[in-house]
Amino acid sequence: SMQIKEILVKDVMVSCDLIPVVNNRELLRETIIEMCNYKLGVACIVNTNNELEGVFTDGDIRRLILKVQKPIAALFVDDVRDYCTKNYSSINPDASLKSAITLMEELNIWDLPVVDDKKKLKGLLHLHPVLKKLLAINN
Repeated sequence: SMQIKEILVKDVMVSCDLIPVVNNRELLRETIIEMCNYKLGVACIVNTNNELEGVFTDGDIRRLILKVQKPIAALFVDDVRDYCTKNYSSINPDASLKSAITLMEELNIWDLPVVDDKKKLKGLLHLHPVLKKLLAINN
């Protein structure tokens, strides 16, 4: 049976069609609706070439509401790229799961965007499906 050290990120990542992927010109309101639809606390923000430009998280929403001196209705119609985190961490699909988990531990995050060498979004490493997979392997 597979050992954890043999598992690659691409074996356990969530594919793009199962996560909120939002164009960088999308409105903040629509981005939050997407996050609610997918029940994930993160959206991946891409340009028209599907290159990852940033991530927008539940934490970003909380900080925004507390920090920005603007009515919520006005915030909602701003571009998401004005508020997304642009200095995000990411990982390659061919990286080992072990290295990804180490990185997630260091950064204290649950989600890690998966991008190829050309910065194109390939998926998301989300800790819950990873744990399910690991538990299945050990049984």
